[in-house]
Amino acid sequence: MGALPVFRWRLAPDGYATRRQLRAMGLRPGGQDVAAQLERPRRRRGPLVAHLYRIDQAKPVRPMTPARWAALARANAAQRICPNCRRDAGYRIPRSLGMCTPCHDSPTHAA
Repeated sequence: MGALPVFRWRLAPDGYATRRQLRAMGLRPGGQDVAAQLERPRRRRGPLVAHLYRIDQAKPVRPMTPARWAALARANAAQRICPNCRRDAGYRIPRSLGMCTPCHDSPTHAA
């Protein structure tokens, strides 16, 4: 395998895109390897690196099926249920707390 071409920030030629740019176009990398890199220099640290993929080799995004929508809804619902009080918090419970805010702020938890 040869070395990847490296381009400076905002100077990549046409025909390359990052994952986010591909997604905005309704595409995905589709199993292709990284074709090039973008580097943005920083003062006190190493450069920021973005991987680029070829647009002509990208494939269309797979459509969401009803089963995928249902699985996504179940996963989101599971992140809203407090493991302490077993109620739906109405928001995604932060992993740093591990429980809903009322349970975390209660005097029994502080002890």
